[in-house]
Amino acid sequence: MPSNDARILAQAAVPTAAVGAVAAVISGVVAGGKGAIGAVVATLVVILFMGIGLYVLQRTAKSLPHLFQAMGLMLYAAQILLLFVFMAAFKNTTLFHPKAFALTLVAGTLAWIAAQARAHMKAKILYVEPDSATGGKPAKSGHSS
Repeated sequence: MPSNDARILAQAAVPTAAVGAVAAVISGVVAGGKGAIGAVVATLVVILFMGIGLYVLQRTAKSLPHLFQAMGLMLYAAQILLLFVFMAAFKNTTLFHPKAFALTLVAGTLAWIAAQARAHMKAKILYVEPDSATGGKPAKSGHSS
C-alpha cells in the first residue's frame, strides 16, 4: 500500500477507534458489559468494512482510473447496505447489547466518513503523475512555423 493510502487509512481509522472507545465507555456505563462488548464489536466492524472498501477503491483507482468515481459511489452504497444487513442480522442477539451496537455502528461510520473526507482534503495527491521515462525534456506540444 503506497504511503498516501496508508496515511489516509490511518487518518480515518484512528478517529473511528477513538469514537468507538468513547462509545464503549458510555455503553458500558449505560448498558453494562454487554453494551461495551457491542460497542467494541461495532467499532471493529466499521474499521474492517471501511478499511477494505478504501483498499478496494485505491486498487481500482490504480488499475481502472476511468471507473474510479462510479466505483466509489457503488462501494459506499454497498458498504452502507452491508452495515444495515449486519445490524439486522444481529438485532436479536444475546451476545451484546443491540442498541449500543447499532448506535456505535452509526457513530463509527459517520466518524470514518468525516475523517476520510478530511484526510483526502488535506492530502497533497498529484492529479497527474510525472513520467520519469522522458527524462525531464518536455515534448513539443504545438506546431512550429
